[in-house]
Amino acid sequence: MANTTSAKKATRKIARRTAVNKARRSRVRSFVRKVEEAIASGDQTAAAAALKAAQPELMRAATKGVLHANTASRKVSRLAQRVKALSA
Repeated sequence: MANTTSAKKATRKIARRTAVNKARRSRVRSFVRKVEEAIASGDQTAAAAALKAAQPELMRAATKGVLHANTASRKVSRLAQRVKALSA
């Protein structure tokens, strides 16, 4: 348990940041799941639209520090590759 005033404030700040980051991570996962479902259904146009919506969310999460930049780029790349494979 925090004893000093500054430590108590730090725990409050951490709790707020954790809540924000958890919401961002959840939002990213939802967007990625929509792309996955569109790919699974085989609908190329829906998958492309879902990817177009998911890409900025992933990059925003990377900018905010929720995801590492390389992780976000890798996820976008792999999803784009799978969406592209649908048309072939």
